[in-house]
Amino acid sequence: MAAYMNKIKSIIVDDELHGRENLRKIIEIYCPEVEIIGVAESVIKARELVAIHKPDLVFLDIYMPVLDGFDFLSGYDERNFMVVFVSAYEKYGIKAVKAGAVDYLLKPIDIKELTQTIKKLMLRIRKNPSSELPFVQEKIVLPESHGFNVVQTSSIIRLEANGCYTKVIINEGKNKIVSKSLKEFEDSLPRDTFFRVHKSHLINLTYLKEYSNICGNLIMMTDGSQIELSRRKAPDFIKRIKTSLKKV
Repeated sequence: MAAYMNKIKSIIVDDELHGRENLRKIIEIYCPEVEIIGVAESVIKARELVAIHKPDLVFLDIYMPVLDGFDFLSGYDERNFMVVFVSAYEKYGIKAVKAGAVDYLLKPIDIKELTQTIKKLMLRIRKNPSSELPFVQEKIVLPESHGFNVVQTSSIIRLEANGCYTKVIINEGKNKIVSKSLKEFEDSLPRDTFFRVHKSHLINLTYLKEYSNICGNLIMMTDGSQIELSRRKAPDFIKRIKTSLKKV
């Protein structure tokens, strides 16, 4: 996916003409960072546009006849474009997050929410100015007995295994106890940010404060916690930190 500093190459996928034209007009007026290079009224047409134009971003409707938005995404084992779902139905939010959408906008389009989404995407591109912009999962679903919570992955300080459950420590938020294994979180969270330092601990390197090997291998996090770094993980951990420092 080409990452342009001035324009985000985008296509709009919506089976309704009014939906396509309305979003296009709003983007042209309020989002100069976005260039609409094509519109599609179906999944088949959308796949043709992706193959031809290789967009950075797809504004994707969900509920469409024959094939829907999720069918469109299922056609890609790997995708080199970001996805913002645009739907009149709020109920698909959790499924959209699991599908890797960077955002979920409800119809009718709220201009403030749209512009905030575009600013967030531009910030991502500026942080990753290479020709290939890696996909980063920005949100994760935390199931609860009464439903679920959707949190920003960047707000997670660390995760701690607790039997069949995982304790999720969130920056400036209420900690969660989730009925998912630490391994499941490790597989779904961004590997360039999260590191498994111990069989019971997965940390967000952004919140790393200090490391000491004086009295065992101990990691100090910004929330004041001290976490043991396993001997087996120590070489990879130190290598990862050195690599990160070179990028700064």
